[in-house]
Amino acid sequence: MDFSDKVVLITGASSGIGAAAAVHLAKLGGQLVLVGRNLEKLQETAAKIQAVKGKTPFALQADMTNDQDVKRVVDDTIKKYGKINVLINNAGILETGTIENTSLEQYDRIMNTNVRGVYQLTMLAVPYLIATKGNIVNVSSVNGIRSFPGVLSYNISKAAIDQFTRCVALELALKGVRCNSVNPGVIVTDIHKRGGMNDETYAKFLEHCRTTHALGRVGQVEEVAHAIAFLASDHASFTTGVSLPVDGGRHAMCPR
Repeated sequence: MDFSDKVVLITGASSGIGAAAAVHLAKLGGQLVLVGRNLEKLQETAAKIQAVKGKTPFALQADMTNDQDVKRVVDDTIKKYGKINVLINNAGILETGTIENTSLEQYDRIMNTNVRGVYQLTMLAVPYLIATKGNIVNVSSVNGIRSFPGVLSYNISKAAIDQFTRCVALELALKGVRCNSVNPGVIVTDIHKRGGMNDETYAKFLEHCRTTHALGRVGQVEEVAHAIAFLASDHASFTTGVSLPVDGGRHAMCPR
């Protein structure tokens, strides 16, 4: 896979799957635009890319729930590079909550980041993606495919992203723009701890995941990064509208 001369814009690039995907795509020759809220963590990702590529990526601190920030991300990318070849919508948050103990505030927080921000950024980037016949990769979740109790708003947000992926794929297909998503299972990142798990609960959760994933383990960020790179590459030139599980077989099981 070769991303030479391709501008790759990736949100949520300060940690986890986003950071791993950014580093991997940089190794494959991509010119990375890193977007994230945490400037210190964003700079850490940039430093990793600098170390492997010898060139500093373009880092933009931005909040995907802020309309002006989202617009600035596209504007600044075009001012810097004049084009966008690949858009990776990775930024997302997770919170626990059931229909009995959730709130509209929680729903809004999750939907604003996981769906509205993706909707706006994609909408603004589409003219440039059409110009390059580029493509979009959305980072969804196995929760978009299967239903799990205890993370209601998150489940809804990821199901929305999968539908968004298919609709955009159909709308842009004849203009040469592909749109796909990856649907990770449980991956070792800090998203669950940020969502409220303490160290002890998280350790028990990871152990339990041995029984809920057919391969008997959780995934690593690099495994998702490789799937993202494939979908974003010319190797997937006849692939669009796909929600690709990268979940150790969890989507095919019926565990709780």
